[in-house]
Amino acid sequence: MTDQTPPAQQLEFFEIPSPCIGVCEAGPRGYCKGCYRSREERLYWLKIDDATRRKVIGACQRRKQAALNRARRQNETPIEVREPDQISMFDVPLNNKNKA
Repeated sequence: MTDQTPPAQQLEFFEIPSPCIGVCEAGPRGYCKGCYRSREERLYWLKIDDATRRKVIGACQRRKQAALNRARRQNETPIEVREPDQISMFDVPLNNKNKA
């Protein structure tokens, strides 16, 4: 006897965040230069389900890799991925750096 039950799905407890990094500029192929989403993917991000979001993020990763490969072949410097400017609780505030 073989058990034909499908494998269990992993439960997702957290919402999938937007891949936006704040660049928000369309490239020559119509994809955002920061997150590599299409206009429609950016527009409908809040309305799509988590499974679709995972597919969009996978597509974005493939588009980014393709863009990096094209830039390498053409000896261009691609836009560097940068993290949003956010203060860490371990950073010394600018006005207190001289006092420390």
